[in-house]
Amino acid sequence: MKDTSKHPCFNIEAKGKYGRVHLPVAPKCNIQCNYCNRKYDCVNESRPGVTSALLTPKKALAYVEEVKKIEPRITVVGIAGPGDPFANAEETMESIRLINEKFPDMIFCLSTNGLNLYDYIDELAEVGVSHVTLTINAIDPAITAKIYSWVRYKKRVLHKEAGAQAILDEQLRCITKLKEKNIIVKVNSIIIPGVNDHHIPEVAKKVSELGADIFNCIPLIPTEETLFADKDKPPKEMIEAVREGSKDYIPQMTHCKRCRADAVGLLGKDNDMCMEKLQTIAFPKPSDDKDRPYVAVATHEGLLVNLHLGDADEIHIFKEIDDKYKLHEKRKAPKPGGGDTRWKDLADSLSDCNALLVSGVGPSPLKVLKNSELNVIEMSGLINEGLNHIYKGTELKTVKKRDMFKCGSACSGNGLGCG
Repeated sequence: MKDTSKHPCFNIEAKGKYGRVHLPVAPKCNIQCNYCNRKYDCVNESRPGVTSALLTPKKALAYVEEVKKIEPRITVVGIAGPGDPFANAEETMESIRLINEKFPDMIFCLSTNGLNLYDYIDELAEVGVSHVTLTINAIDPAITAKIYSWVRYKKRVLHKEAGAQAILDEQLRCITKLKEKNIIVKVNSIIIPGVNDHHIPEVAKKVSELGADIFNCIPLIPTEETLFADKDKPPKEMIEAVREGSKDYIPQMTHCKRCRADAVGLLGKDNDMCMEKLQTIAFPKPSDDKDRPYVAVATHEGLLVNLHLGDADEIHIFKEIDDKYKLHEKRKAPKPGGGDTRWKDLADSLSDCNALLVSGVGPSPLKVLKNSELNVIEMSGLINEGLNHIYKGTELKTVKKRDMFKCGSACSGNGLGCG
């Protein structure tokens, strides 16, 4: 039996003694919360849905191995996005299986909205998941419908109260089954002024009746470019009133740090060395990656990065040889048409490439290529400058968008942090 007292999120006495590592292996989500914008990606953003990199299951195992060397006090492996673990069930389960085989004493936890969770609960118990957090913001479909723009359930996109009822039904039945498997259940409720602040004690009462173990009232973080961007943060008095109204039904968690999807270290004290290791593993240099030693470039003439990916008939492939960059070959790009199939074919043809340098790329190909573990960098200027950045880690002055660090279109910073 794992010592679950060493989980700092569920046990306040453990928060200064033991740490956690969140693995960003789940980029897709199956709901759209009106308070969530996952495209922001700033190092100083500390909230759920934010990560500076994505990991495959194998890279997640390698990352945990390195993290344990740097910070041996880490006892918990969590998956909390940046989307939802069960919108990415295959990646989530493979990550847990791999890490549980290597580190069977680690505590495993998941944070999910509950959609698509039910059918995996038996397997979760088998592979050692001991803690699950469900975000339940209302038990009244009329209120829930104000919080979610849409819900994707069983390959259908549902809106308004139909979507609200679907997610509520799944959440409640999951609590019951999780408890049948002796899994500790925490319920998060986001306090949204004027929407559900008056209703959250009813949520606490209901989930307590179903056997949930602990309740976490989380103040809304108003986020730009969301439907709730103009909502006020809940005042201290409102937070205290909501917790006061809920505490008679279920124990309250009051030390939540609203962690990023790539949080690592002690609560409130993320480990910078571990965060650097995340980048190294997620984006290895070609010289350190025997399976991906090349860099692909979209270019007109072979000197400048000056071609939008959609306009590229061929891709130039470069490799570092004796500290110089040599053109290895030119590869034909898939012809236009075919939707995402075109970009999947391109990803397959670049499976030995560590990175792709382009002057521009659309959101659909960017998503497909990144999911194939290709580091896509939008820039303009000399190819050699881009290659120096990839192979030697030099600063890229001609970069158009810092995918890892810049907040997004609303960020006025230089990509090095908002502080």
